[in-house]
Amino acid sequence: MKNTGNNSERGWRFQNVVIKHCRKKVVQTVESSRSNMATYIRVLGACKLSSKNGTILSRNYLNMYSTRNLRSAISETSKCHGLLAKVSISTSGKLKKTLCSGRFGNGVLSMTGAERLAKTNQWARITGVLAGERQILGCKSLTSCKQVRFFGNRGSGAGFSGEDGSESSGSGADESGGDGGTPYNSPQMTALTPMLVPEVFPNVPLIAVSRNPVFPRFIKIIEVKNKPLMDLLRRKVRLAQPYAGVFLKKDDANESDVVESLDAIYNTGTFVQIHEMQDLGDKLRMIVMGHRRIRINKQLEVELNEPASEIAPDTETASQVKTSRRKPKRKERKEPATLAETMEEKVQEAELIVEAVPLPSSDILMVEVDNVVHEQFEVSEEVKALTAEIVKTIRDIIALNPLYRESVLQMMQAGQRVVDNPIYLSDMGAALTGAESQELQDVLEETNIPKRLYKALSLLKKEYELSKLQQRLGREVEEKIKLTHRKYLLQEQLKIIKKELGLEKEDKDAIEEKFRERLKERTVPQHIMDVINEELNKLSLLDNHSSEFNVTRNYLDWLTSMPWGTNSVENLELKRANEVLEEDHYGMEDVKKRILEFIAVSQLRGSTQGKILCFYGPPGVGKTSIARSIARALNREYFRFSVGGMTDVAEIKGHRRTYVGAMPGKIIQCLKKTKTENPLVLIDEVDKIGRGYQGDPSSALLELLDPEQNFNFLDHYLDVPVDLSKVLFICTANVTDTIPEPLRDRMEMINVSGYVAQEKLAIAEKYLVPQLRTQCGLNEDTTSISPEALNLLIRQYCRESGVRNLQKQVEKVFRKVAFRIVSGEETAVQVTPDNLQDYVGKPIFTVDRMYDFTPPGVVMGLAWTAMGGTTLFIETSLRRPRDTGSEGKEGSREGSLEVTGQLGDVMKESAKIACTYARAFLMKQQPDNDFFYGSHLHLHVPEGATPKDGPSAGCTIVTALLSLATNTPVQENVAMTGEVSLTGKILPVGGIKEKTIAAKRAGVTCIILPAENKKDFSDLPEFITEGLEVHFVDHYTKMYPIIFPQQ
Repeated sequence: MKNTGNNSERGWRFQNVVIKHCRKKVVQTVESSRSNMATYIRVLGACKLSSKNGTILSRNYLNMYSTRNLRSAISETSKCHGLLAKVSISTSGKLKKTLCSGRFGNGVLSMTGAERLAKTNQWARITGVLAGERQILGCKSLTSCKQVRFFGNRGSGAGFSGEDGSESSGSGADESGGDGGTPYNSPQMTALTPMLVPEVFPNVPLIAVSRNPVFPRFIKIIEVKNKPLMDLLRRKVRLAQPYAGVFLKKDDANESDVVESLDAIYNTGTFVQIHEMQDLGDKLRMIVMGHRRIRINKQLEVELNEPASEIAPDTETASQVKTSRRKPKRKERKEPATLAETMEEKVQEAELIVEAVPLPSSDILMVEVDNVVHEQFEVSEEVKALTAEIVKTIRDIIALNPLYRESVLQMMQAGQRVVDNPIYLSDMGAALTGAESQELQDVLEETNIPKRLYKALSLLKKEYELSKLQQRLGREVEEKIKLTHRKYLLQEQLKIIKKELGLEKEDKDAIEEKFRERLKERTVPQHIMDVINEELNKLSLLDNHSSEFNVTRNYLDWLTSMPWGTNSVENLELKRANEVLEEDHYGMEDVKKRILEFIAVSQLRGSTQGKILCFYGPPGVGKTSIARSIARALNREYFRFSVGGMTDVAEIKGHRRTYVGAMPGKIIQCLKKTKTENPLVLIDEVDKIGRGYQGDPSSALLELLDPEQNFNFLDHYLDVPVDLSKVLFICTANVTDTIPEPLRDRMEMINVSGYVAQEKLAIAEKYLVPQLRTQCGLNEDTTSISPEALNLLIRQYCRESGVRNLQKQVEKVFRKVAFRIVSGEETAVQVTPDNLQDYVGKPIFTVDRMYDFTPPGVVMGLAWTAMGGTTLFIETSLRRPRDTGSEGKEGSREGSLEVTGQLGDVMKESAKIACTYARAFLMKQQPDNDFFYGSHLHLHVPEGATPKDGPSAGCTIVTALLSLATNTPVQENVAMTGEVSLTGKILPVGGIKEKTIAAKRAGVTCIILPAENKKDFSDLPEFITEGLEVHFVDHYTKMYPIIFPQQ
């Protein structure tokens, strides 16, 4: 080979002709002797290398491979084949330097870095062709070469496309002295020309995929994100070895392409060829085509095969280039050695310099594989039948789902008869389905062709049934949509026809007509009618799809829905009203009398008026239920809403119309729902109303519950006055202390006290037992509760003021009775005091009082709670002996008093007042008794977990201190209540009924009450006061003889 300064036209044309001739010959001699093919490959490599090097092959050198010298060339090629077979694929990259500096690389050292890189890549392909897996020269196909074009001329810059798709720019030729060319920016796509795949390729990169395996002769797009695997695939493509093994992962949920163990993948996969690779930086997107089935033998260690000469420039070579340029005298060339000798020397040099460096990775990147050979089979009748059935099923699937037609056309090559190839037909049938990954892998692993055809047929049948189901569902949905669409079109046409005939008006006219129809039978005030007409005129000018149109329409809907001038006919018969009230509730005489009085006044006036009543009392006494009975007795509509915990004023007075989703308040909603101007409105839990940043709802109730203002109530939403003077408002509360004073002043307070045992027994027998027996599905023949059992249930289980807990206990008894009857244990049950514990458990209250015999210093008092009345013992004791220090008697007179039992401030002050008065009283009664002088006393009220407060225990504390000072016990059946002043005057207290009921429940026979509470006691029923000895006193001096008669 000689390097000429000027490339002649004749030389280039001759080289191109030789290159084309060699390419053609290589393809034509695939089935001929391997020596001939190797010969032409030699010539092809030498010509292409010379073309890249800018040199012209001498005609003599080419003649060496002419027909006359073909035998000697074949001989040399056979020797080289034996040497090159020793070199593995991993060392081919490191032969670049050594092989390029030999017989076919004379001009490489005078080239630029880009040119040298392109040339060494060309040699990498040649060595890959010659040395690939020891049998490449004998294979029936060629390895592929990446498309690389040479664009350089003499004296111009040259751009070379690298093997990995990157671009580099070269400098001008040495002879020109010109500047280098501009860089050529190529796309990131690496496109490989079609190639013939080797029959044996034992070492391949491992690519793991999920869900669908790759079948032979089918194309699949694969993305790789594992960086070590990406680098390995890039190197394989650069070395003209675009092959890999694709294996299916056993876990379909595993999306990672990193394989840490061979147990994570199936053993059988597909040998694929990379047709196209797109480098996206963080991942590789490849189009691969499967060729044959392979099986993993073992894992291989991946070796780094990038030589150092490729990473850093060869300083020694560079210095040699400079030296050669300084010495124009050329050394004499040695006699050219034979091609076999030259290749042997270079291989030996490469084996000395190659050192494999393992990659620092624990992932499996390379595996050794064997080809999977299917079992021999004959085209029997069974195979023909399976093949025909598969083809028929595929046609049926295509007929049902046209989307499969394109896929089948892509799978079938032009002019190929798939029916004559059962192997490909089985793979195509499996690849066409969307079966489970395990089923597809079974088809891939099957080596028996008839069985593989059967498995593919079964998958196709499943796919066919699925396609039929999809078609049926699609047909049903389509018919439904068509029906709906047809109905819509007909309705629209009907609207247009009616509009043309004048049978139907536009939407706005229909809305206006609907609103005016509502107002025909109502007496609407004139000022409200003006507002309605104004809004209707505005509505006619608005667009149907505007937001203001909907706001105005909703506003008119509320205005026209109000019951203007509509009232329900009231029942003004006292007898009928009394029967209804007695029928629903027992007792509650104050409430019933007040309702009957209201009816009587309305009957005399001839018209009704609104009132504001407030029922307060302990829970469970029937405050809410009596309101419903009152509405039924008066024949009024009933509406209830609770204000417990309410913190937003808008719940009462509504929202402004300017807000999205604005609504009127509860009162306007009540009028719209009841459709009358005189309903009975129950405002529940008025004592538990809240207060927040949205306002104070209790202040909003002032206007609502004021008889002088509510005839002109203004809601924020309606913004027109509404008359509420005919509404009967009833409020409920447990205590009145938490109700604001201005609000409490607007209501008529009616106390609904708790029930005593006799009242509870009557309520249980008359109301609770029959009602709960029916709810549990029982009757009087199978279940009954004796009055004694009810009385025991009330005394030992239900001591609260209300009857809600009693209702729960009775229901519990009936539930257990129902279970016994259904389970067959008993047919009829009679509940008595003897078997009551079997149904309700152990008693909760076993004793009625803490002390059966009160010791000195302990006195029973009476207290009021929200749950009703209760007895309260006051205990006093001497904390430590009196002080008798050096200060004498005068210095020790004060003493001390310590109080415990979680007492409030009022009760603590009452204890101090009682102690002062007791000391003064004892000084007058017993001047010689100096107990209080210097004594340190302790006063305690039991049930310390319960907060206690109030002044009504004053007289009880005085009595306990005097009992302790005189060491005289108080009678055990005496209880007292009343506030004591500093001078001993007994002041009135509240809760007389509850306290009297608690005293009688505890077995007290003597009660001492303030004189001013006599009127309250006289209002109590006779069954409560029966058997009680009551003393009314106004000063403690009158109480002392009753408590200590012996003194």
